[in-house]
Amino acid sequence: MIKVVFFAALREQLNCSQLSLNSENLVTVADLKKQLASKDEKWQKVFANNTLLSAVNHDMVSSEQTIKSGDEVAFFPPVTGG
Repeated sequence: MIKVVFFAALREQLNCSQLSLNSENLVTVADLKKQLASKDEKWQKVFANNTLLSAVNHDMVSSEQTIKSGDEVAFFPPVTGG
């Protein structure tokens, strides 16, 4: 199982703070994004955003990062400050 966590506006847009997915057939963060986008139009819109940031086990990663059972993958919008 892979724990998936959503932060900030993503949590509100998806009406979901976290979920667990079977890690079978998931090799990279990109695979996970594709699977999540297939849930419905709302999810597809969120995961079509190229500025979406991701982290695996609290380390910032690219979509090519490999994932495995037991990992925590977090998604969040880009952070801006002032």
